[in-house]
Amino acid sequence: MKIQSIEPTIVSVPYTHRETSSRVQRDGVTAVVVKVTTDDGLVGWGESCPGSNVESVYEVVKSVDPIFKGRDPWQREALAADFWGQAHWYNREMTGNFAFAGIDMALWDICGKACGQPVYNLLGGLRRREVDYFYYLAYGTADEVVAQAQDGVAKGYSVFYVKVGIDFRAELEMVGALREAIGPEAKIRIDANGSWTVNEAVRYLAAFDRFDIDFAEQPVWPDPIRNMVELKGRTSVALSANEGLWRLADVHEVIHQRAADVLCFGSNWVGTLGQFYRLSCEAHLEGITVCKHTHGELGLMAAASQHVCLAIPNVVDGNQQTAQMMAGDVIKETLPITTSPTWGVPNGTGLCVTVDEGLVMKYHAIYQERGQFLPYQVETFQSL
Repeated sequence: MKIQSIEPTIVSVPYTHRETSSRVQRDGVTAVVVKVTTDDGLVGWGESCPGSNVESVYEVVKSVDPIFKGRDPWQREALAADFWGQAHWYNREMTGNFAFAGIDMALWDICGKACGQPVYNLLGGLRRREVDYFYYLAYGTADEVVAQAQDGVAKGYSVFYVKVGIDFRAELEMVGALREAIGPEAKIRIDANGSWTVNEAVRYLAAFDRFDIDFAEQPVWPDPIRNMVELKGRTSVALSANEGLWRLADVHEVIHQRAADVLCFGSNWVGTLGQFYRLSCEAHLEGITVCKHTHGELGLMAAASQHVCLAIPNVVDGNQQTAQMMAGDVIKETLPITTSPTWGVPNGTGLCVTVDEGLVMKYHAIYQERGQFLPYQVETFQSL
């Protein structure tokens, strides 16, 4: 079995509402869907993250076709090493990670199909029978957040996630109302996307913790890493690193310096499902847990991450997802986490989802018509 072709297609799938944070103003998910075909007719599918410019990621995926053609898809680690080494993507590591994540995912899909096994078995087998996901609250007023939270409680969610870092006073009121709406047992997680200084974070987290915060994601900017290290020594609130996990070496350093209690990352950050799995196991040895991250994702990335979450030893509840806010997808199946907090063991081989090429073309047409769903809106750039 040899790789015959690697074909990327850019798609844009709208959200049902705008995603708003101190860093993001986004109306949907743009991704590069990667189709890898072997000489014996097997097809694997993957999803590459766009970053700030999807065309550049598309071109990276396209450039790999001639250098991987004729290679064995089972040699995923050697292919990855050649990509970052011989093909020089170590010089642009984050772009390389975003692009290669989709290729790697498609290779896992092929290998699972070739041996008749789901990806979680290729990762060592099940550690659990289901994975729990959060309710992603849209940023808004206290009343708007309460209405969403009541919907989440009715659907059985136990972890509620909300962005902060834009307006502290309004957000304090919002989180207070959220706690009242969901009761004392459900978990609240806040994410400031690195928007506070260390001293602001110390004061703000103390105020938010009146409402019993489960953990705070990236309260301060990750560079230098001592921002998180210092904050961890000055607050009783558990800290999660996300923006501080840009690359494989960054994840290792956060673990080594114990700069966070929870790692919030995925294969987009570190380039492969294998690295996501191995770094999660490394974190486990240091008593650090893992929350699966979403950068805005389609069903392919969600499914691939589900396999890893089923196999690692230290996944938390309330993992991240955007399935509940997607207006469509490129797969035929409806993900369980579209309307429910839990996702069990998927049936099938490889990634255990089926890509609908008609839907790929539908959302490619939307990309051609309106372009990338950028992480910002032009009007947010104001001249002084």
